[in-house]
Order: sequence, then structure tokens, then C-alpha cells
Amino acid sequence: MRTSEFAQYLLRLDNLSSRIDITKVLAELYTKFSPDERQYASYLLQGSLVPEYRSLEFQLSSKMLLRAMTSIAELEAAEVQMLYKKIGDIGAVAERILESRQQQVADLSLLDLHQHLVMIAEESGTGSQQRKLEKTAALLQKVSPLMGKYIARMIVGKLRLGFATMTILDALSWVQTGGKDETKALEVAYQKRADVGQLARVYLNAAEAIDRKKALDDYDVVFGTPIVPQLCQRLQSSEEIVAKLGEVIAEPKYDGLRIQLHIDVHKKQAFAYTRSLEEATHMFPELAELFSDIAAQQVILDAEAIGYNPETGELLPFQETITRKRKHDVVTQADSVPIVFYIYDLLYIDGRSLLDMPLHERKQLLRSTVTDNKSMKFTPYITTENADELRTFHENQLSLGLEGAVVKKVDAPYQSGRKGWYWVKIKELAGTRGKLADTLDCLVLGYYSGKGKRTQFGVGAFLVGVIDGDKVLSLAKIGTGLTDEQFRELKLRCDALAVAEKPSEYSVAKELSADTWIAPGLVVEIAADELTKSPLHTAGLALRFPRLVRFRDDKSWQDATSMGELGSF
Repeated sequence: MRTSEFAQYLLRLDNLSSRIDITKVLAELYTKFSPDERQYASYLLQGSLVPEYRSLEFQLSSKMLLRAMTSIAELEAAEVQMLYKKIGDIGAVAERILESRQQQVADLSLLDLHQHLVMIAEESGTGSQQRKLEKTAALLQKVSPLMGKYIARMIVGKLRLGFATMTILDALSWVQTGGKDETKALEVAYQKRADVGQLARVYLNAAEAIDRKKALDDYDVVFGTPIVPQLCQRLQSSEEIVAKLGEVIAEPKYDGLRIQLHIDVHKKQAFAYTRSLEEATHMFPELAELFSDIAAQQVILDAEAIGYNPETGELLPFQETITRKRKHDVVTQADSVPIVFYIYDLLYIDGRSLLDMPLHERKQLLRSTVTDNKSMKFTPYITTENADELRTFHENQLSLGLEGAVVKKVDAPYQSGRKGWYWVKIKELAGTRGKLADTLDCLVLGYYSGKGKRTQFGVGAFLVGVIDGDKVLSLAKIGTGLTDEQFRELKLRCDALAVAEKPSEYSVAKELSADTWIAPGLVVEIAADELTKSPLHTAGLALRFPRLVRFRDDKSWQDATSMGELGSF
């Protein structure tokens, strides 16, 4: 496929809001790709060059990209800056500049485009920023103005075509079956190996249904590619949990970073992935201390990474642990905030997936495979089917300053996501975080300019929402309960994601239109007194007396609370 045709499809997708319409256009687009293009095109459609678990970023800001455009525009730098200020969309600026040149374009192939973009992103070392700009300018002159629009958006991380991985899986099924008949099987495969590009290549290469089934069955866990993590449902009480799950394993719910560890003892390799599938290996120098205490060649472990006070051994709150999430001075930070990995599950060992093995057997194998050390400890647990014992365990964890208990069905397989009643979080005791028994992880949609004292912050209130499929519905407008420092941090975080128009994923009443919209990406933990019915918010509900608890840097926007989960609050 040539980039000019690809750009036309991106434009069609950009102008759609209906998930079914997007699915059909994506399916049509996949029929146009050659077998060699399917994998890399899948990444490009998500605004990336590689699978989401790999880190390959352009490291070019909008300001830097405008410099590249100035070098090819028949305009002065100040005029380009003024054009961007007026339009507010870096992609539209690139398109306008390229249209004004009226030049003959080379119309690259899709694979050539991907290769050029990878070369830009991989530039490093002394003078790399200038080389990135020069290569970007050269690339923009080889493509159509419309393709230049989407390249510019991709480089600054704002492609945002209004669909997520699940819609791509729907589209893949649509190509082969004319509907969503095989979406479930595709989702199961993706959860075992979270690489939508590889999955698209493997699945679309199988023409017959029997071959597709075999291809998906064979698409299993592999070392180095993260498994989509299992998540918790919520229930009201220990009695309700025992009635629904029967015999359970109860573990402390730590207030740390959910981390999946891939460890190769023979090669002395270790990779760490967050719950949002982001590689975080660089954050943990402690990984080098784990090899000697694992009695296997390769393992994949599920764990919680928690900072602790090196003098007292006391576990630190999440906001101190998250200071490890940085790209520079990691070793220095590791000295001041050392990490311990609390290991609670074994998902893979020496070429064998354990996802279908019952939990209690995985626990036994974990204990015979891994040995506790300074940086890696077993998560303590009890096995019970007694509601009183479970409640006491939960309350004991709260008294220790933890977040209560996570309760798991004793013979459960490892089921990615929140499907099935295998893992359950007990709601906290009423009153511990406000009258609403639990907090919500909401997506920030935009903010409103401040008045009076808040003009110094540039933000007076912000709008949050919850996930409903591929859409985001508004739930609360929050303007109180923030410290001055939180207002300042909120403004900085929002401005880094600011966009010119309301993202297509957002469903918001006109009366709540934000002064500044932000792209999906900022998740905040919100406490409130209660949920009430709302004719204004598109969720149909609103939060009474909402307040900001903390920023959830460990969660992607797809991890925010869903409409389905609101029923359990």
C-alpha cells in the first residue's frame, strides 16, 4: 500500500465516531494490506512503531517539530508559530505547510514509511535532536500533505483515531468472518501475548476456519512479551465473596506498582512490565539481584513493587514508590527509595504456560521455584472458606496501613482482565475514604479556567469520566478539595496532553464543554460521598462531594473505572 492511500483511510477513520463504522473501515483497510504490511500497519494505526509494551518514542516536542516544518516552509519561524497558535493542531499545521509548497511527492510504500519513522525514533547520542529534525523534514517532503498531517500527530503522540485494541480485534474477525464471530478467540490470544501486530499477521495468514483456530490456539505465552494482567472485581462483604467463590486464597492488597517480571536466569536477562503493558525495566536495578534465587531457566512472575524505608523496613505509600518511574538518575533514586517485589503468582516456567493451572497449584510451584531474598519476597496468604476469618484478615491488613485484602478463588485459572469472578477486592470499611466505600479511577477529560484566586493556577475545575467500551462518559466536575500544589500539578499534566478539539472518544453534554480538552492519558483516583443520578452527565450518574486522592501514573486510560463497575460502588 502507498502512503497516499493509507492517509485517505486515516482521514475516514478520523471522521467516524461509531464503533461499528470504525470496525468496518478498519476491516476494509486490512484487506488492502499485503501480508508483510499487516504487522507494522497495526502499530501505525495505534500511533506507534512497535508493540505497546516496547518503548520506542520520537522524543520530539511540538516546539521541536515546528522547527522541522519551518525548515521546509516558505515562512518565517514566527509565522509558523503563529499558525500553530491559531490552528492548535500540529498535524493541521504540517498539512497546511505541505499544501503551500505544491511539490511532487514520492508517495512511499507503507513499509518504507515505517522504516523512515523507526530511523527517526532510533537516533541517539550527541546531535541526535538535530538529526531527528533533519530526517523528519526530509520525510515530510516525501509524502502527501494529508499523510504529513498524520505523521506529525504521530510524532508528538497525538494520532488518536478514536479506537483501541479491542476494535482492531473486531476488525480482524470482520475480515475473516464478516462479523465479530471470532473476536472472543482473538481476545483470548491477545491476552496471552499482548502484541496486536503479531496477532494480526498470524491470524490473517490463515484462510480457513480450522487453520485460524489452530493459529490462535498456538498463539501462546512467550518470554519477553507481557501477558495482559488479571484484575479484580468488587463485592460488598466477606459473606458475599465466600458465597460466590467458595474456598478462597486471601492476600494483602499492597499500595504499590503492579509489575510483571520476565526473568531469564541463563542469559541474566530481566524485563519488567506495568499493568498497562509499559516496559519499566530501567526503573529497577534490583532485578540484577533476582537471578540466583530462581530454580528455573525462565519464569514469568506476577508481583507488586513497593518502596520501603531502608532504615526501618516500613513500606512506603504509592506516591513515594512512583518516584522510581523516571528515565534519569534511577540509581540515585533506587538508593533513597529501594524496592521490594512481593511475588504472588507464577505464570510461565521454562517454555510452559501455567495460565490454565489452578491457582493453588501455581502457588505451590512458585514456592518450590523461587527463594525469598532482600529484593523479592513471597506475598503471605491464607486459604479459607470462612467469612469471619476472611473479614478478620481484611481488617488486619487495613490496620497495617495496607489496602485490605485481595481474594482469589482457590482453583481459578489466570484470567486476564476483569472477566469471571476469580479475583475480588473487598470494599474498604465504610468511612475509611469518605462515605463511598471505595475510590474510583477516573479519566481526566479537560479543565476549566480558574477565577479569582485560581487564576494563578490556570485551572479552576476539571472534568472526569469513566470508560464505556471505546467511549468515555462524563461523571463529575471537580473544583474543590485540591491543595494549591495539586492544582499546579494538574495544570502541568493537563497541558502536556492538551488538544484543540474534544477527542472523539468523549461523550460530554454541551453544558459541560471544557475550556481545554486533553487527550486520553491522565488517570486520577477520586473519593466521593455517594453516587447520585444525573440528567447532565452522560454516565447518567454523578459523584457527590468528589475530591482528588492522587494521580495514578501506573494506569493507562483504558484501566479507568468502567460503567459496568459503577454498579458495585
